[in-house]
Amino acid sequence: MDVKMHGGNVIMNTATMAYRNLLKTVHNPDNFMDVVIQPVLFMLMFGYLFGGAIAGGVQAYLPTIVPGILIQTMLSAGSGSGAQIREDLDSGVFDRFKSLPMAHIAPLAGQLFADSLRLLIATITSLTTGYLMGWRPAVGFGWVVAIGLLAIFTGWALSWIFALLGLLAKSAGAVQSASLMTMLVLSFMSNAFVPLHSLTKPLRFVAHLNPVTYVITAIRQILATGSWTHEALLVLVFDVAVVAVFAPLAVWAYDRN
Repeated sequence: MDVKMHGGNVIMNTATMAYRNLLKTVHNPDNFMDVVIQPVLFMLMFGYLFGGAIAGGVQAYLPTIVPGILIQTMLSAGSGSGAQIREDLDSGVFDRFKSLPMAHIAPLAGQLFADSLRLLIATITSLTTGYLMGWRPAVGFGWVVAIGLLAIFTGWALSWIFALLGLLAKSAGAVQSASLMTMLVLSFMSNAFVPLHSLTKPLRFVAHLNPVTYVITAIRQILATGSWTHEALLVLVFDVAVVAVFAPLAVWAYDRN
């Protein structure tokens, strides 16, 4: 009975903290900049500036850039977890939460689960912008939903890494700087915007080591074939492994603060 009650309390407390973070986001619309403005801006900019040079036209470039922008946006949205956690730590609100009769892990878990909404908005914005520009996937709507869920789960898994960074960093500014550099390196040193064969050998070697390359490849293959590919299964295994490793580390770092 005690175990059930404890588990119920953890779930309810986490849901309350998630709701608190959603309200915080709603009252600070600038927190939506990276999930609403950024994908639209990057899709338009890259599509119309480089579509002709890379693929011969915008329409021909959209099958390449839509998955690339989608995953880049997931990286940006997921990185927001670390900065927000660091801001809450610096403000002292987490100390207040720890003094309240609630599950100890609820503030951290609530932040991560609330970020799922930001990831969902980022996914809808990215795919809708591509559709309005003329992108038409060859598969049915169900497979588009599938790649959206895969992207969201990948972004959520990576958000645990950024949460750990936020818990270990000295300031929110440091988290934002490190997150921005990580997002740029992972997205541009991959096949997000250009074919791998167009890269020099050293860059191609780095891109093959970049996990983002495999996520984007899996999404493109699903959109092209309408089937769950071997690469997609590898991405799922990778996402689960990231959560299994970094979630306990984030909890450990949270306990130390």
